[in-house]
Amino acid sequence: MSEEITQNSVGVVKPKIIEFKKSLSLDCGQHLSSFKLAYETYGILNKEATNAVLICHALSSDHHAAGYHSLDDKKPGWWDTCIGPGKPFDTNKFYVVCCNNIGGCKGSTGPNTLNEKTNQLYGPDFPIVTVKDWVKSQSYLADALGIKKWACVAGGSLGGMQAIQWAIDYPQRLANALVIAAAPKLSAQNIGFNEVARQAIISDPDFYEGRYYEHDTVPRRGLSLARMLGHITYLSDDSMRAKFGRELREGKLNFGFDVDFQVESYLRHQGQTFVDKFDANTYLLITKVLDYFDPALDYEGDLSRAFENSKCNFLVASFTSDWRFPPERSREIVRALLDSNKEVTYTEIEANQGHDAFLLPIPNYMELLTCYMLQVDKEVNNES
Repeated sequence: MSEEITQNSVGVVKPKIIEFKKSLSLDCGQHLSSFKLAYETYGILNKEATNAVLICHALSSDHHAAGYHSLDDKKPGWWDTCIGPGKPFDTNKFYVVCCNNIGGCKGSTGPNTLNEKTNQLYGPDFPIVTVKDWVKSQSYLADALGIKKWACVAGGSLGGMQAIQWAIDYPQRLANALVIAAAPKLSAQNIGFNEVARQAIISDPDFYEGRYYEHDTVPRRGLSLARMLGHITYLSDDSMRAKFGRELREGKLNFGFDVDFQVESYLRHQGQTFVDKFDANTYLLITKVLDYFDPALDYEGDLSRAFENSKCNFLVASFTSDWRFPPERSREIVRALLDSNKEVTYTEIEANQGHDAFLLPIPNYMELLTCYMLQVDKEVNNES
């Protein structure tokens, strides 16, 4: 890390793990008799505990949202562009919290952690969880940190879905919800992408019905293919054309089935590096979390009814080139909020980076988040 980087960074951070020795009832009908959450915090909680912000991660992210784990780290946390001194989630003003959700593979209780009942890793026996389960576990974390009400709950993609669920399930416990590049539920096409990814993993001969830990192996080919497929959906055609075009890796066609084009090389690299840092059972689990998200289901399919008791203000943002969660899906959320007479700000941001735009420092996007969070800071300090 250079001095220039650390001036705009939260610097070196140390993850924490908290264990809850109480039962967590799950949507699927099962329960965890106890569970752990890995989390990080940035900034200082004020005396009144009113300046806390919860950042919810997307599918393959985790609790490491900002800063570095060591001076040797080459990359900061996944949303470092937005979290830190002088950034939209300004750690000079806010106490920012991010946890690795249950079912994850980065320290929280999940398939790659010990099942105390069997003294074996959970593996495929870990129960299916939902966004509602995640939000409930996050409420336990808020209680443990002494936070009665979040100034803001924010996230992109699957993180935005958690912000929606917070507003529905715990209306008294958040003042603002930032729902970025999200959707009220998955389309059939998106569920299809997830199923193909899962089948790539499940059909890998090294999967062993999810018990690959016992065989001292991992389904590398299947998980790599799943990541390659997912990564394509996170980018736009324009961004891939600009980055790769039809550029040949060796300047000529090889007339075979190995890598010819730079985009093929890039995707293979993405898949191979992902295998070394993510768990296949967790990938199966979290894609199901996405598939099952549908908060309107408990309200006879009426999303506006789901929001009836929500009390927070909403910021909903989408990106023009996001074809996985396109702007029309965000507008469905906005319409439901307006139909239930909620305060909502909506912005459609011109960007050619596809779904991944929510992770990037796009000027108009950064300005939007900064302006909104300045207003949140005024609310925290009771300023008009």
